[in-house]
Amino acid sequence: MADIMLRDLRISLRQGSDIVVVVMFFVITVALFPFGVGPEGNILARIAAGVVWVCAMLATLLSLDRMFLADYEDGSLEQLALSPLPLEAVVLAKAAAHWLVTGLPLIVAAPVLATLLHMAPEGYLTLFLVMLLGTPTLSLIGAIGASLTLGARRAGVLVSVLVLPLYIPVLIFAVGAIDAASMSLTARPHLLFLGAILAGALPLAPWASAAAIRQALS
Repeated sequence: MADIMLRDLRISLRQGSDIVVVVMFFVITVALFPFGVGPEGNILARIAAGVVWVCAMLATLLSLDRMFLADYEDGSLEQLALSPLPLEAVVLAKAAAHWLVTGLPLIVAAPVLATLLHMAPEGYLTLFLVMLLGTPTLSLIGAIGASLTLGARRAGVLVSVLVLPLYIPVLIFAVGAIDAASMSLTARPHLLFLGAILAGALPLAPWASAAAIRQALS
């Protein structure tokens, strides 16, 4: 698993385009909102949590269709499926590499962009926690969509249609936690739900994704 994850990381870092595109898309889309809704701090602070999370979800979608595509096209995925390592472990390693390339930069950039949107200072720690709990879930759920669209035409559009509805619970509890913290209320219930979603996605997403990959390779 470590070798697969490091291999994917080396490929992503060598190309570099995925990281740059994801971060730049995240920054640009968040930065557009002050121009669209006006520079008033109260309005921006009220929508800051939702804006940051919706943009983070859309940025994550940009690279999902390429999670398995290169290995599928050159035959490497078939070799991995025939290796002694369970295919579920291969999926988990690839999802971890995807999170390190996309989710981790979003976690770093989110507090800076929240400042641009005048987020309340009480919400910054909760923003970090929900990003830390939520972004791995986005990669795990995204792995299901990426595996279901292997070999399909216009796979990027199909991944978005399949994955975005599954992202809604993460969005609801993440934004709820930040809003609660910004109003000096407890964010613990929302964080517990996010942790539960991540705990459920860790075993279920690799299993579902591996089943879809076997179907695509058969």
